[in-house]
Amino acid sequence: MASGFFALFDDIAALMDDVAVMTKVAGRKTAAVLGDDLAVNAQKASGFASSRELPVIWAITKGSFLNKLIVLPLVFLLDLFYPPLIHWLLLIGGAYLAFEGAEKVVEWIFHKKHHEERPTITESPEEILAKEKKKIRSAIITDLILSLEIVIIAISATSSDNMAVKVITVSLIAFLATIGVYGLVALIVRLDDIGLALIERGWERVGRFLIWLLPKIIKALSYIGTIAMILVGGGIFVHNIEPIGHLVHSLPSVVGEGVVGLVVGFILVGIVELVKKIKFS
Repeated sequence: MASGFFALFDDIAALMDDVAVMTKVAGRKTAAVLGDDLAVNAQKASGFASSRELPVIWAITKGSFLNKLIVLPLVFLLDLFYPPLIHWLLLIGGAYLAFEGAEKVVEWIFHKKHHEERPTITESPEEILAKEKKKIRSAIITDLILSLEIVIIAISATSSDNMAVKVITVSLIAFLATIGVYGLVALIVRLDDIGLALIERGWERVGRFLIWLLPKIIKALSYIGTIAMILVGGGIFVHNIEPIGHLVHSLPSVVGEGVVGLVVGFILVGIVELVKKIKFS
């Protein structure tokens, strides 16, 4: 009986050793996407009233956890029974990211004044709340796509044939990604409060620097997040459609992914605008 327990503990220890090794490998493979994930979601979670920042980030974080609970079983089942469908889900997600990124670029180029408008004081609380909910939904949808890519990259990097190792490793990567990304996002958007707290404790120079730095970071993240969406969307097409990958293989990877992301995004923006004109004409 005792030998049976020791054998079980040996099996668990061996399993956790495999998980530790695979987690390191999968973590390295997903690091670049996690960087993009941080930039995109920090940009999505910014621009709210100070009192609403943490509640909004918490709402997006809960949505992100729910996304993981949807994506993880789906990808595990597809990996077992029908792997080709993962490929198509990833392409749909890439198209959405490219569209969102290109839409922002179009706004910056052609609707700059509109883009820079701030909410007016005449907006009712209901209108402000509706805008907030819309941004939260958009952030959760974007997180769903990035979650799908992170999980797919993690599962492809987990070379073990043991399904238990795959499930534990990929689940760890997925949930740690949510905790790490949104923890950093919360830290970024509360830099001004940290600065004020430091000023009150006598660290005036550091505190004022953090307060000065926050709007610069938020503005930078607006651009970095958009670029990240275009690069991730383009990268999905480059790495999953061989003719496109072959077409841009002579270019540096960042340039090739950016070009493909913009082209796909602009085409989709054009299609959406055309549909709108037909629908309302």
